[in-house]
Amino acid sequence: MSKLLRTPLYNWHLAHGGRLVNFAGWSMPLEYSSIIEEHKATRQACGLTDVSHMGRLRFEGPGARAFLDRTLTRRVDDLQLGQLRYSLVTNDQGGILDDVVVGCFPGELGDPVFLVVVNAANRQKILEWVRLRLPDDGEIVVSDLTTIWAMFALQGPRSGEVLRSLVDFEIQKLRRFRGAVVPLRHPARNGCRAIISRTGYTGEDGFEIIVPHGIALAVWEAIMESGEGFGIKPVGLGARDTLRLEAALPLYGQELSAEVNPIEAGLEFACDLEARDFPGAQRIREVMAAGSSRKLVCLASCGRRIARNGHVIVYGNKVVGTITSGTWSPTLERPIAMGYVERPFAAVGTLLEIEVRGHREPAEVVPRPFYRGAHPHIA
Repeated sequence: MSKLLRTPLYNWHLAHGGRLVNFAGWSMPLEYSSIIEEHKATRQACGLTDVSHMGRLRFEGPGARAFLDRTLTRRVDDLQLGQLRYSLVTNDQGGILDDVVVGCFPGELGDPVFLVVVNAANRQKILEWVRLRLPDDGEIVVSDLTTIWAMFALQGPRSGEVLRSLVDFEIQKLRRFRGAVVPLRHPARNGCRAIISRTGYTGEDGFEIIVPHGIALAVWEAIMESGEGFGIKPVGLGARDTLRLEAALPLYGQELSAEVNPIEAGLEFACDLEARDFPGAQRIREVMAAGSSRKLVCLASCGRRIARNGHVIVYGNKVVGTITSGTWSPTLERPIAMGYVERPFAAVGTLLEIEVRGHREPAEVVPRPFYRGAHPHIA
């Protein structure tokens, strides 16, 4: 078995009670105190999560913009400096290989560079997929910066207040899905710069912060110190999952896979199909025109048992779908789940049942998402 990768915060996590687990080949904290406590801190104040395991791929050169525009499902040809977009990588059949965020930032020489953040488990797959399609003219340089940069997610309604004292930038003016290369103040490490974007995976307002590996610990500790008066908590991957599920945000390997078409996942907005071609575009158009045979829905349980990935969804004696994710919602104080159901059973208000450990739990199809913060959770 290969040795697990470690983020620059590995020793900090250990020293502060982080329960480390193997996640996509990385040693990552699942929780520090409790998932529910960390979840509520993020909803009510702010939480800081180490997400350095996420892949960070940099594309530069005169051909980078055009290459990404014909590779991703969202337009890149009109992406402005400081703008980010949620997008997908699809195969020739329209199946989802990964969901990503692509951003455009000024490079060291003034030319735009593009940063694509991919899921940790898909980093090598996407790198190989990209490199197979790169032209031979040398006009595109792709760099994997995952192990030399660190990435944090500061999420929650007070996250802007926490960051304000640490950056030489009017952070409150940064709109959703916008980012900037920002100078840091002491004690975050005076003179250094960070890439900060108003993005996240929790349904709350918040920021994602990318810094060089060598200053990661200093920046992390400065954020924690700045947040002491605002109720900040370190947050593990357990609460990150319950937060994203309340916001009905899909997770690759559960809601998304190479067998899932964006239309059935409710990701039509992430496919710019007009006058564009990318892998699987024609198949996605066909599914959009005909309608998908199944849809991803939100289910609120009327019982107490928690549905999990793989549990079946039934209507009477008919199996009509499968659960992809389920959890106890600390905000709603009831079990919630997401899953794919046949289209006739996907309407809001439909009453279904979920088979959970030999019992049938009644559940209702409810509007997506379960929880909506003060800001849109995807753009």
